[in-house]
Amino acid sequence: MNKVILLLGSNLGDRKYFLNNAIELIDINVGSTLQVSSVYETEPIGFTSDNLFLNQVIIIETNYEPLTLLRKLQTIEEKLGRKRNSETYQDRNIDIDILFFNKIKMESKELTIPHPQLHLREFTMIPLIEITGEYIHPVFGERLDKLAHKSLDNSLVKVVENV
Repeated sequence: MNKVILLLGSNLGDRKYFLNNAIELIDINVGSTLQVSSVYETEPIGFTSDNLFLNQVIIIETNYEPLTLLRKLQTIEEKLGRKRNSETYQDRNIDIDILFFNKIKMESKELTIPHPQLHLREFTMIPLIEITGEYIHPVFGERLDKLAHKSLDNSLVKVVENV
């Protein structure tokens, strides 16, 4: 069984609905949810939008390998109405990113694990540390809670729903 850490995000429509439904569809189609973080409201990073995000980190177990898992998660995004119109960041009703997959390091055209920018983003690090702060980043060899102190991101991240 593979242990995977995912980041969910939504900044369009009923954001909480999209997070909840993504988790439900992941449980049905991908594997079992083991743990969920609180829900955080965050500013968009990398593009300008008036719509704030809701973000949540979840830990799942799955039998799928990384690229198959990626395709399954993209299918879930599509079922929830996600449209990919460009290569740039944009508003979206659901986004599911693979942050970690076991302790592997991989880089392909389709997928890089661990997610290459997770340590630079407070909207990722804060919910991630909430549920797995002692996890050792396989590239940097540091605990996540220690790595977070090196981030220069000071964007808004506030808890809106505790678990």
